[in-house]
Amino acid sequence: MDMLEIVTAGGWLMIPILLSSVIALAICIERLIALKPSKVAPAGLVQTLFQQIKSGQMNAEKLRALKSSSHLGHILAAGLMNAKAGRDIMKESIQDAGSQVVHELERFLNTLGTIAAIAPLMGLLGTVIGMISVFTEIVTQGTGNAGALAGGISQALITTAAGLTVAIPALVMHRYLQGRVDAIVVRMEQDANRLVDALHGNAASLSEVEASK
Repeated sequence: MDMLEIVTAGGWLMIPILLSSVIALAICIERLIALKPSKVAPAGLVQTLFQQIKSGQMNAEKLRALKSSSHLGHILAAGLMNAKAGRDIMKESIQDAGSQVVHELERFLNTLGTIAAIAPLMGLLGTVIGMISVFTEIVTQGTGNAGALAGGISQALITTAAGLTVAIPALVMHRYLQGRVDAIVVRMEQDANRLVDALHGNAASLSEVEASK
């Protein structure tokens, strides 16, 4: 039995199950690319940024470039824009920007988690429909029609297997990607706090940055 025959034997519920698998695969590929640590939070960015500030090289143009360079850069730029307002305001600005960044990093993960949850349920629904078909056949024709009974049982087993085949890797990838997001967020928080600590008491040296607000 080839793949097309298996899908056909599984009945109409195979369509949403297959569609879910395609969506889950697309989300996994997109998030694996988007959540590269080197792309989201480049190493050494805080050190480079603080050296630029100390040497007086930071200006409005470089601040705009920093904001668009990466997710971490967006957070640090938000803090620098409010550095002269004091430590507390700077941290609040970083937290606000961080919330937006976390939302962006977690994009599509809820969808992936939903697929992991509903795929086995769709498979179970296919099982129930298949068994109903079997019992209906028994009631109407008795147990003599083995082919019809086998078709209903086959539909039940195929949809169950298909649902689990989609759900298991989707759940694994959801947990993995969520863990990667959490690790990146922790690192960005550490880098942002390092910048705040480094600049605390030296906000006067950032007067040029303030002009870019």
